[in-house]
Amino acid sequence: MSDSEADSDVDEKNLPSREECEERCQMFAQVTGTDTALAMFYLQDREWNVETALNAYFAETGGEPVGSGQNTIVGTNTHSRTQTVRAGPEGPDPEPHRIRLLSWNLDGLDPGSIKSRMQAVCDIINKEKPHVVFLQEVTPLTLPILEDGCGMYQVIPGGDNHYFTAIMLRVGHVQFEDAVVTSFPTSKMLRNIITIKCRVKGISFQVMTSHLESTAAHSDERKRQLVRAFEAMKHADPDRTVIFGGDTNLRDKEVAQVGGIPEDIYDIWEMTGQRPEAKFTWDMRRNDNHEYPGYKSFLRPDRLYIRHCKPRSKVTPVYFELTGLARLPSNKFPSDHWGLLAHFDINGVSKPTCASV
Repeated sequence: MSDSEADSDVDEKNLPSREECEERCQMFAQVTGTDTALAMFYLQDREWNVETALNAYFAETGGEPVGSGQNTIVGTNTHSRTQTVRAGPEGPDPEPHRIRLLSWNLDGLDPGSIKSRMQAVCDIINKEKPHVVFLQEVTPLTLPILEDGCGMYQVIPGGDNHYFTAIMLRVGHVQFEDAVVTSFPTSKMLRNIITIKCRVKGISFQVMTSHLESTAAHSDERKRQLVRAFEAMKHADPDRTVIFGGDTNLRDKEVAQVGGIPEDIYDIWEMTGQRPEAKFTWDMRRNDNHEYPGYKSFLRPDRLYIRHCKPRSKVTPVYFELTGLARLPSNKFPSDHWGLLAHFDINGVSKPTCASV
């Protein structure tokens, strides 16, 4: 969930039900390693918004939840959970010219319709078949749902408790090489960045996702994290195409305040025509999973950036769209964020006559 700057009081009629309040207390207690009494203290003062309450708790406790001692995780795939990947032969590639990447904040901290929402996410992934998937706000509850529901993917999480990010790679189409998970040293919210080296259709990639620091009060930390991500992109192996993205929580003014997007790094939404209908991924005018009386925010927190390899680029971003726009039978959307689906053409590979856009 993106930070919301709504400060309206919540009427009784807008409060969650008693059962929902109890679920959110349990979720807060599980994530922080505390108890439901403390959870109620934090949630009541924050309109029962789980992420806002968690961010406040971690900020006040120095970003170290009870039982936490791990600051930086570095390694290959040894930190990922054991997963049975049900990948089988898929036949000839119908789109040899095309690579797809999906990025999505799943709002896994919201217990409302959580299983059906995550199954809907899996259905979309299995339908669109992106080669790489960036996920934010994954939790210990939602991770096994994603693993079970997306059997054609290797899931590499950036943590194993609280809430975290993950990257999924389509088995048989993406060759995993190495993964590193690095914490942002001054984060108050346990934020980190996952970096994976892999090959997609013979092209070397470095893909990176993060959930940058939330809320307006932590803008300076968020900008520091963005700069670190840009530096990592710039210093990546020159023979690799680098893609970074996720829920950045950014405002355009914050990008300008760090000097803008560095040379040779590009915003993929801007590269593909800046279509207004694909701009706002946190849009309370259209997505009512969370409502704040009198407040209809629409922002672009979710972003994707690319740095091409040298001496010449291997792929070209050609289309950028939103996904997860359909309501579920529960009347919820899969997440309070829309997902981002980016399409890339491989330079020099012809498009089959009957291939889709």
